[in-house]
Order: sequence, then C-alpha cells, then structure tokens
Amino acid sequence: MKQSRATIRYAKSLISISKEQNSLEISFNDMLLVSSICSSNKDFVNLLKTPIVKTDLKIKILNELLAKSISDLTLSFIILIAKKKREILLPEIAECFIALYKNNKNIKEVSVVTAKPLDDDLRKEVMSYIEKQSNSKIELKEIIDESLIGGAIIRMDDKQLDASISSKLKSLKNQFSENLYIQNY
Repeated sequence: MKQSRATIRYAKSLISISKEQNSLEISFNDMLLVSSICSSNKDFVNLLKTPIVKTDLKIKILNELLAKSISDLTLSFIILIAKKKREILLPEIAECFIALYKNNKNIKEVSVVTAKPLDDDLRKEVMSYIEKQSNSKIELKEIIDESLIGGAIIRMDDKQLDASISSKLKSLKNQFSENLYIQNY
C-alpha cells in the first residue's frame, strides 16, 4: 500500500501521543476498529471523501459513530484530522498506524497457503518454527487454495517458500517438456 507523507506523519504522531499517555494498545485496538469500518463500509469512506458534506457535519457524524467505541484520545485525534480537512486520509492513516505499531512491536505477518485448513498441532509447529527463524512474533494468516493439491506456500515480508505439490508438478512438467534429443548426434 502506497502511503503519503501526511498519512505517515499523522500515524507517527498518534503513536507518539499514545506512548506518552501509556495507551498505545488502546489506540491500536481503536485503529483496528476504524480500519475495519473503513474496509467494510464504502458509504462511510464516501462520506469522508465527499466535499458536499460540510466539515462540521462530518465531525458530528464521526462523534456519533465512534464516541462509544473508541477512546477519547483516538476520537479527539480523528476529530482533529477532520478539522484540518484531512478526513479523506483516515483509512490510510489507520492502516499506516497498524503497520507502524506492528513494526514497533516486532510482529510479522505471515501467510500460509494450503490446500486444506491447518490443524492445531501443525499450526503451532509452523508458528514456532517461523518465530525461531525470524526472531519476532508471528501473526498467521491462513489461506485455502485447493489448486495446490498438497504442501504449502509460506510468505513473510518479501520472502516466499513454495513447498506445494502443484509447483513440484509444474517443475517436473517443465523438465519433461525440454527436448533432450540432440539433432545430428
């Protein structure tokens, strides 16, 4: 996700203020909620983007919508963003905040693609192996793709380990399709 300088600055400032007030975990949970609202409700995002709705009305709506769900610090931060007419950046600020928080806490997102769901023992084994290799906490995202036939594909940061049966079959197919016949020999 490409982020502007403004979204990074706002996210860093919320992290800084949250650390000062010892409410980083609360702000993280608040921003997770804001991010999920933005990703699941296009009308809310369209409200933030529209220039037709005045800032005062947007602030009132944000207050009504979020006052009971998030902390006062996060709510006042979001209202400040709206007063500065930067509410359009709220979804990106939330995503940036979450990414910065995870980076700060040394949490890595790992996706495991398998043909069938992992059982609990295998999930624990995979997580402990990756945690040992990366020296960080793991947030596991499981994806089911039946076209893999078996095995798994593990992705973390910019690394990928492909131990799927479908990739092995493709590799074999490519090896067999090479013409080993040498003409005029």
